[in-house]
Amino acid sequence: MALLLKQMRFRFLEFIPLILLFFISLNGNSVVDFNFFSINVHYILIYFWVLRQPQVLGYGFIFLSGIIADVVFGLPIGATALSLLVVSGVAAYVRVVTVRISLITDWISFIPALLFGNLIYFLALYFSDFSIDYLYLFRNSIFTFIFYPVLWMLFSLIINFSKS
Repeated sequence: MALLLKQMRFRFLEFIPLILLFFISLNGNSVVDFNFFSINVHYILIYFWVLRQPQVLGYGFIFLSGIIADVVFGLPIGATALSLLVVSGVAAYVRVVTVRISLITDWISFIPALLFGNLIYFLALYFSDFSIDYLYLFRNSIFTFIFYPVLWMLFSLIINFSKS
């Protein structure tokens, strides 16, 4: 009985990233917005989990999450989904070429994922004649990059807790 309860707890911990992904999309808060800065939690969540445990978040779930976020935010359909898929694609590439897992290597490799993801997002909005706040997008990218280690540590704790 105790073994069954322990297995159920670990199975629940495996679904936390997926639950978080859809909660962020449905809630309409993929960007945590403070007074001066904002953080794109969607990018960090997807990048970390595709990089460390790709079996947890599938590309179909990531795409569906992006479509839901587009509907909730009122953006052109597919803008967020494409940018999230680009971030996950960069994470998949980095996972293949990474030899050693560390915060510094993940943090530095997050830069191209952030740049390519925001480039696709910008192009999708630009060609859809959607108004773009360039300064907001730039600040969002900078503070998302700065905030990455905090969530990296939190997600690493979740992985360590689910293994023990």
